[in-house]
Amino acid sequence: MDGLRAGGQGEYGLQGRVAVVTGGSSGIGAATVRRLAGAGARVAVGYNGGRERAEALAAELPGSGHITVRIPMEDSAAIAAAAAEVEARLGRADVLVNSAGVTRAVPHADLDALDDASFDRILITNVRGPFATIRAFAPLLRRGGDAVIVNISSLSGSTGLGSSIAYCASKAALDTMGLSLARVLGPEIRVVGVSPAAVATDFVPGRGRAGVEKQAATTPLKTVAEADDVALAVLAAVTHLRLTTGSNIVVDSGRHL
Repeated sequence: MDGLRAGGQGEYGLQGRVAVVTGGSSGIGAATVRRLAGAGARVAVGYNGGRERAEALAAELPGSGHITVRIPMEDSAAIAAAAAEVEARLGRADVLVNSAGVTRAVPHADLDALDDASFDRILITNVRGPFATIRAFAPLLRRGGDAVIVNISSLSGSTGLGSSIAYCASKAALDTMGLSLARVLGPEIRVVGVSPAAVATDFVPGRGRAGVEKQAATTPLKTVAEADDVALAVLAAVTHLRLTTGSNIVVDSGRHL
């Protein structure tokens, strides 16, 4: 049994633990912040341009000790500084949720419309940024010996259907990166992906709720996914799926079928 952990670990309690959520000021990130705080975690609400939203959210959370911290996906030095700030102010990090992301709606057939600047921005924000965040927080996560990283991906990463080809490519890359990281970060850190289909948020420019409802109507469950539905999947991955790593949880009302 040398080097092996005991089984039957039970639920992963969040009391006394610290959760960091990038993109935590709105959408899926904000819903995840609320769920994690409600379960007892102290939360670092990560933001880029949404400082006021992040501060307002942190102020209304249950419990105490929540902070806001700027974690811009395109700036690795700033991400490293954010990790140092979390360590200085909260002393630890046990859960990291990579929820920050970006897209641009571009018809897949219009290759010329997907310019280099848009492609680069999407890949940097959705792939390099999460990697830089994991790299920066890994020492702090390892220190506790029992940490969890959850990457918010998308069904687009496996279907190739989504707001743009670049977005689909970025989520496929995030999923594969999660596989690699799960191998090398265990046993101290688990890595899990959560892949929703269309969610009723304003994430995709120009896609209103009617568009999400139209997609949901074609699924077996015929249910519109709200941000909180995804947040509940994140919470389950953290607290209950104790032996799950390197896997993706699909939250899509059966749309992949």
